[in-house]
Amino acid sequence: MIFDTHAHYDDEQFNDDRDILLNHMEDNGICTIINVGASLDGCKNSIALAEKYPFIYASIGVHPDEVGNLNEETFAWLKKQCEHQKVVAVGEIGLDYYWDNESHDLQKKWFIAQLNIAKEKNLPVVIHSREAAQDTLEIMKEYAKDLTGIIHCFSYSVEMAKEYVKMGFYIGIGGVVTFKNSKKLKDVVSEIPLERIVLETDCPYLSPVPNRGKRNSSLNLTYVIEEIASIKDISPEEVIRQTELNAYTVYPKCRKNIS
Repeated sequence: MIFDTHAHYDDEQFNDDRDILLNHMEDNGICTIINVGASLDGCKNSIALAEKYPFIYASIGVHPDEVGNLNEETFAWLKKQCEHQKVVAVGEIGLDYYWDNESHDLQKKWFIAQLNIAKEKNLPVVIHSREAAQDTLEIMKEYAKDLTGIIHCFSYSVEMAKEYVKMGFYIGIGGVVTFKNSKKLKDVVSEIPLERIVLETDCPYLSPVPNRGKRNSSLNLTYVIEEIASIKDISPEEVIRQTELNAYTVYPKCRKNIS
């Protein structure tokens, strides 16, 4: 079945039909969803969703655009939540030099601090990196040596993807791979082993073609699967099977009977 490793179902875009949508996931072949916190409120909401739905688990962390809300007290709270039975990762964390909402030094400080939480709690990480390729890689090489996890919404070169794979990380592939102008990402999918790819939506954002521009959901992952299968000249069933195995390798706390 299909494993969505990165979703934001706590987003207000789902307020009108969240329960209806989520209650239809299993019927549409979606077995497991990781709801990812990007802010302190997002972390709280992700845990609440995980408590409500057996097939949802939470990743908690503070996105680089939100690190101005971190201090000793909020950081201690975040660390404590990592002990929750349905929290399976620290993230999404990292660097974002596109929006530049927070200073680079502050982003780096809290990125490293959150990597250290993951190390202490023995959890994988979900990494956000936008227009910060070199700084992200340097920090990861120094502070994430003993960690595993997912490089979310990967947007860099084949060479950098291979570097992360060598370090033991997985590459998150979502709707962008279906875009006509995504040659670089298609090359990444072509060049790295299927054994290092996981599926993600980043919903409600980044809907794949033919639904580009509309609200995204895990139900759209079939288009991503078809694109990966086409690039690698394999069956969609093989993409589903292997990416599910990969996701359970990253998230052993979610493991159940694998199809």
